[in-house]
Amino acid sequence: MSNHNDKNDSDDEDLLTFSLSCGTSRKRPARDSPPTTQDALVRVPCTPSNVNDIDAPPPAKSNLRPPRRRGRSLSVAKSETIPPPFPWATERRATVHRVAYLLENGMNGIKGKVECKRCKNKFEMVLDLEYNLRRVLKFIDEEFEKMHERAPEVWMRPELPKCEHCGQDNSVQPSFENTKKKNINWLFLLLGQTIGCCTLAQIKYFLKHNDLHRTGSKDHVLYDSYICLCNQLIPNCFHHRNTR
Repeated sequence: MSNHNDKNDSDDEDLLTFSLSCGTSRKRPARDSPPTTQDALVRVPCTPSNVNDIDAPPPAKSNLRPPRRRGRSLSVAKSETIPPPFPWATERRATVHRVAYLLENGMNGIKGKVECKRCKNKFEMVLDLEYNLRRVLKFIDEEFEKMHERAPEVWMRPELPKCEHCGQDNSVQPSFENTKKKNINWLFLLLGQTIGCCTLAQIKYFLKHNDLHRTGSKDHVLYDSYICLCNQLIPNCFHHRNTR
């Protein structure tokens, strides 16, 4: 009987030794009861050295779009060439053909959109190219030395034509309704001496695309626009200020 017990004790010791030597290689039997608080504790602490080893679920996708960057790197430079907005305009922005080309191609009448400040009627007006250009050139030639590179009052606040609908004097002005800067009718404005009806931003647009200074008061930039347009029609007919 004692031999049998000694054998059992020996078997138990061998089993215990085997269990200790295997350590974590044996699977723990499933529990029928819920684990205790001690069993639920995380065995491996999340220190900075091993926090990246823990598998985490991927972040949920957001339906919000990332904010759009606003910077010069995303802007697209505008081309200097465009489809000519008028037969008398070239494919370069804010540039018209020479007067010799216009006359050779039968462009004697220059049309433009106008509106009456009084009765609000909108219509087209036609200006005779040769007659009105001679008037502009004569005025500049006579007043050139007096201008001192500044537009005179008659250009700053032009006297407007009489309305053919309501008969009111000084009432018909150029119409810029829904007109982009690239589509401004510069030759029509020159012949009617109504460039002064443009905003400062519109005049600066013209100077920008003709490589002229855009700084200064309106009378300075308005003067440059008149001289530049005359030089487009008749190259080098007048002196203008330095280019930028």
